[in-house]
Amino acid sequence: MQFDTWTKALPELLIDCLAVGVHEDGELTAEARTLDSKCGEKLSRLLKRGDFSAKPGETWLVTDVGGLGTERVLLVGLGPKVELGRKAWRKALGAAVSAATRTRCASLGLALPRPAAKLLNDERLGRAVAEVTGNTLYRVNDLKSAKKPRPHALAKIVLAAPAKAAAAIARGFAQGEALASGSAFMRNLANLPGNVCTPTYLGKMAEGLAKTHKSLKVKVLGLAEIKKEKMGCFLAVTQGSEEPPRFIVVEHRHPKAKNAPVVLVGKGITFDTGGISLKDPPTMDEMKFDMSGAACVLGTMNTIGTLNLPLNVIGIVAACENMPDGRAIKPGDIVTSAQGLTVEILNTDAEGRLILCDALNYAKRFKPSVVIDMATLTGAIVIALGTHHTGVFSNTDALAKELVDCGASVDDRAWHMPLTEEYGEQLKSNFADMANVAGRDGGSITAAAFLGKFTKDLTWAHLDIAGTAYQGGAGKGSTGRPSAMILEYLLRRAEAR
Repeated sequence: MQFDTWTKALPELLIDCLAVGVHEDGELTAEARTLDSKCGEKLSRLLKRGDFSAKPGETWLVTDVGGLGTERVLLVGLGPKVELGRKAWRKALGAAVSAATRTRCASLGLALPRPAAKLLNDERLGRAVAEVTGNTLYRVNDLKSAKKPRPHALAKIVLAAPAKAAAAIARGFAQGEALASGSAFMRNLANLPGNVCTPTYLGKMAEGLAKTHKSLKVKVLGLAEIKKEKMGCFLAVTQGSEEPPRFIVVEHRHPKAKNAPVVLVGKGITFDTGGISLKDPPTMDEMKFDMSGAACVLGTMNTIGTLNLPLNVIGIVAACENMPDGRAIKPGDIVTSAQGLTVEILNTDAEGRLILCDALNYAKRFKPSVVIDMATLTGAIVIALGTHHTGVFSNTDALAKELVDCGASVDDRAWHMPLTEEYGEQLKSNFADMANVAGRDGGSITAAAFLGKFTKDLTWAHLDIAGTAYQGGAGKGSTGRPSAMILEYLLRRAEAR
């Protein structure tokens, strides 16, 4: 997709289709009124007929308008006339792009009103346009045998903007394109079935990133190498599967980056049956998404490589299956982590924290400035926050606050959850240093507290994305979250270096 800005008179824009906004009362926005006056007030006459309600996200294509540089004007509903917020603006933008793909338009101009600058500055405006466009155009990578529908013709987006904003918007376009590409990379991995997207497959996809981006270096550890690292918790989870595990390390090093690296850690359970503590059959098919954290890490590394961010960033993925065969771990088994702490397995379905604790320990060798792990870790976080907010846990309140703020600024929302010492005490075991579960009460917090026992010498945050990384039901599929939040965090660090 090509992105550009138009800084001259709007009616002169030579474009296949030009999108403008309309409020529910039929009132045209300032941009739409400018066009209306040049085409003999055709738009306002049509609206007076009452055929277009202008509800949020509703569109109406007007053709052969005359007097303009475009032959098509796309009216986009904005709802009631109030100050436009980011959510309503994103909905209108996505609706405009989607409507354009239902035509044979190769280019779309955007002259929608924008939220106030305090809500969306010029750079973030460009980023959001490219991000929303990419997310709108994304199509699930299904494996259907039927012939694919004819692809859309849309190849260019032009944003009407003041000349003084063009440079900042262009920077945002580049960021948004990279973000959309990384998000699509994540979604494509997460949407694949578990018999295709295996740990081995994840390793090969990571190696492919190094071939695409010169700044990336990839190392993939197999079973023998994982054993040498003494990752007893990780090995315990994978021992019930015929699929071999993979431990993936992706390094982005920039010559201008002087600070210690940021380490991103992703849970990569490519299919989770629950092991011996077998899950209920309904919705078990969705457990192919249990590697969404890993997919997000790899997608983010793709974005970082595309932008060549002036940071040092390490991506770590622990990938395996959780299966219930005769060799699988059993409730009551005790295993030893790479850090040397012993863990009593009370529930084999609490496996994500087991692979993550060894991955977090591995991260220490990079002497990181910050470690952020992301994982579809607990159903409890869905009960607490639903599908709207990612749960943020941290041993540093300032880091948690920053991540929450990053999420809010890019509409990838998160919520700071408590993580005090009382929750860690619930993990006491009579037979080992700790148990891997602590009952139903505060389940997402005790899971984070478990990880906290392996991060005491790190500045660390844990993102529980079980409610936000994918959706089930008829619209089943990966959402790409929390890619936008993570990129915003990294961009801020790059600016502050």
